[in-house]
This record gives sequence, structure tokens and C-alpha cells, in this order.
Amino acid sequence: MDQIESLIPRQVVDEVIDEVGITPIDASIREMKKIADELEKRTGVRFLRMEMGIPGLPPNPIGLRAEIAALERRVASRYPPIHGIAALKREAARFIKNFMDVEVSPECIVPTVGAMQASFAAFIAVNRCHDQRNTTLLLHPGFPVQEQQLRLLGLPYTSIDVYDYRGAKLEEALRRILDSGRISSILYSNPNNPTWICLTEEELSILGRLCDEYDVVALEDLAYFGMDFRKDISRPGEPPYQNTVAKYTDRWIAFISASKVFSYAGQRIALLAISDMLYHRRYESLRAHYGTDRFGHALIYGTLYALSAGTAHSAQYAFAAMLRACNEGEYNFVEGVKPYAQKAVKMKEIFLHNGFEIVYDRDGDEPIADGFYFTLRYPGMDADELLRSLLSYGISAISLKIAGSRRLDGIRACVSLIPERDFDELARRVQMFHLSRQGCPT
Repeated sequence: MDQIESLIPRQVVDEVIDEVGITPIDASIREMKKIADELEKRTGVRFLRMEMGIPGLPPNPIGLRAEIAALERRVASRYPPIHGIAALKREAARFIKNFMDVEVSPECIVPTVGAMQASFAAFIAVNRCHDQRNTTLLLHPGFPVQEQQLRLLGLPYTSIDVYDYRGAKLEEALRRILDSGRISSILYSNPNNPTWICLTEEELSILGRLCDEYDVVALEDLAYFGMDFRKDISRPGEPPYQNTVAKYTDRWIAFISASKVFSYAGQRIALLAISDMLYHRRYESLRAHYGTDRFGHALIYGTLYALSAGTAHSAQYAFAAMLRACNEGEYNFVEGVKPYAQKAVKMKEIFLHNGFEIVYDRDGDEPIADGFYFTLRYPGMDADELLRSLLSYGISAISLKIAGSRRLDGIRACVSLIPERDFDELARRVQMFHLSRQGCPT
């Protein structure tokens, strides 16, 4: 019935989906973008984009100035050090201490080509530490491409939908899997992509304790560092701090990206931080692959060197300058990304007013924060039908299924690419969709 009042005939939507060759519920982020692009081209209807997690704010000017200055010094002609420039490693260690309250040596921090390379390199190294343990446990829902990386590497993985095991339930669920003796590492994001849930201190302490007990490495994706806006972590060296498993174990690796926090996605720059203990730890099994038994050396000089031989020289200077400004209290990075939370509040209101429900809605007893993403369902529809119907109204999103969620009626909405000037149009289209589902004329 929603076809009657739609902006794009359902027949056209289905034709394009068939041509792309993937059902919406199974479509990757880029495949959904391709569907929306083709519909926009074919029909002339401008799409309201919620499928891509692209920064919607200008790049940080501190980084731009520092990178331009570095390029003018002709650093582009020189290979960067594989382990990272000294200024970036120094400021990164300060930043982690100032905003996570965790001590880590500059030696144990290395720049990567975005957080995606950080996770890829970590998967390769961590899963070669033990001959009998090469399986990663994914705390789903999660970023779909990280699961794709494991498939590409031919590495086994398993998963749980962490929302089914919040609080004390998490320990029992993790133990059941860890008792297999196959798990090398546990990956999660905090705040979470796609749901924006955050692991609580209780859950992080459980995770840290079990990492120690089972000798497993926690892989903590902090792509949205500080963007749990329920608390302000922006004052250097003062509580509160970014929640982290590093407070509860020394078996951890963290990925810290400039893409979202500093809107610096185009320069593909991030940090891979390794606990001092893990960096210097020796694993005999590494020798067969790297010729060394030292973990940090193997990850940097064996894995990252083979992947890209370093990270763009000028971008390292940009990241160093942005981190330094935060460390000195000259730049408030939390304030810089708060527009995402403000947009999320208004966009959620539009959908909730028109019959939608939030799928992942709480951290323990507390409602989730407003931020870069939120999740939606429409009663009586699975995600495939919902996505097809929204495409008929010029709205694109992705399913939660591709992120490992057990909730096959859920979709992810990203706030970044819908400017506030389009909120009235979003409200109009969502209302059209809702009324058509109710059998009402618009």
C-alpha cells in the first residue's frame, strides 16, 4: 500500500535492486549506496542519505594548517618512518593519558592508514600468537567490514549479539565461548557502530577480567572517541574519561581514528595503540611468520610494513597537531562533534512521531546517547521490506543484519549526511510513508 503515495514507483525500486543483484537486507553499505545512486539518477528524486557513515562536518582547521605546512616542507618526497613520527607518537601517548587515564609509552603507538588498517593488521598479528588459537570473537552488532576482513584473511570468527547479554549476563556468555580454547581476541566498538550502545563499566570490567583469565586480547575500536555525549570527557587530565577496557586488563589494543572526531576521514589516519605489556610480550609462535617472537615488533615491522610501508607523512603531522591542541586545552574535540547529537535528537523525533521504534535503546538502565547513529524498526515489517519501502520515498539506510544483529527487522540510520535544512523534507517523506502504511491518503 505504501507504493501508492511513494515518490518512486515500487516497480522501479525493485528493478534497480534486481540489477544490482543484492537484496536490501543483505546489501553492504556501498551496495546500498549504489542502489540509491542509480535510483536518484534514473528518477531525478534527490535521496536523503542515511546509509553512509561519512563525516558531515568540515575537516579540523588545525590539522589542515599543520598538513599544509608539512607539505610545504616537502615531506611528501620522503618516506615516513614505519613506526610513526616522534611528534605524533608523543602527543598520542599524552592524549591517551589525558582522555582515557591510561599510561602507554609512545613506542607502543603506531599510525595506520585509518582504523580499518589498524584492525586488519591486529587480526593478522594477534591470530598468530598461539598455534591453537586463531578465532576472533565479535561482540555484535559491529562494523560489517571488520567481519569482511576476517573472511578475506581466512581467519575463523564467532559472535554474539551483545544486546542479549548486558550487565552480569555478559560473563556467562563470554565464558561459554572462551572455554572452547580457540579464542585469540575479542573485538568491539565503544560507542558502537551501528547501534550507538556503549559497554558499561561493569561490562568492561568483566571483559578485562576474562581477557586476563583466558589470555585473550581485547581489540577496542574507538572510532567515535568521546562521542558518548552523556558525559563530557573534553577536559585534559580531568575525569570523566573515555570508557576503556584498558582500565581492567593489560591485554589490549585500541584503534583511535581521526576520521570522525576530527572530520579527517579523507586523509586515512588513525592510531594503533598497544599496551606496554603486550607490545613487549614474546610469543614463540610468531617466529614462523615474522622471524621474531616480539609482538610489537612483529605487528609494526612484519605486518604494517608489508601492508603499506607506513602512513602518509603529511597526515601524521596533521594528527599530531590536532592531538596537541586537545592535550593543551586549546581545542575541545567533544564540542566539535556535538552537532551529531543535536541532529540525532531531531531525526529520532521525526521517526518516532511516525510509528517507528528504536531497536537498541538502552545501556543497562540508561537510555543510549544521541550521536552519529541510531537504529530503527517499523512494526510489522522486516528490514528488507522496510528498506525497499523507504527507497520508494527517497530515503536510504542499511540493515542491522549485515552488522551481525539478530534483529532482522532493524535498520541503521546515520545522521551525518542529512543537513538540518532537509529535516522538513525528511519529516514530510517519513510521514508519507507512515500514512501510506496506515492506509491513509496524504
